[in-house]
Amino acid sequence: MADEELEALRQRRLGEIRAEHGDPSADPSQQEAKQREAEIRNTILAQVLDQAARARLSNLALVKPDKAKAVENYLIQMARFGQLAGKVSEQGLIEILEKVSQQTEKRTTVKFNRRKVLDSDEEDDY
Repeated sequence: MADEELEALRQRRLGEIRAEHGDPSADPSQQEAKQREAEIRNTILAQVLDQAARARLSNLALVKPDKAKAVENYLIQMARFGQLAGKVSEQGLIEILEKVSQQTEKRTTVKFNRRKVLDSDEEDDY
């Protein structure tokens, strides 16, 4: 009896640890849901993009996965609202990429904050 309870406690604790560390094998239902979502995304993108555009998007996903995900989300949203007339060509995808790049463009500014030190060389009179 004690061995069965101990084993049940071990299994439950192991499941908690896997869930904390993001182990995909921890919850099979979450893994199946992610897989279904990925399949739905792929079918929508296959309907919306032609072959050249799809190849360009997959190449982008290898280099910049976050930007590719943003473009995919943008295309899926446009498809759901019926804003796409037909299949998006490679040139159309390039235009969408430029739009997304402009929206997510990071602007960096450098601001110098000069501090005066009491022992500065500039104040020395020779």
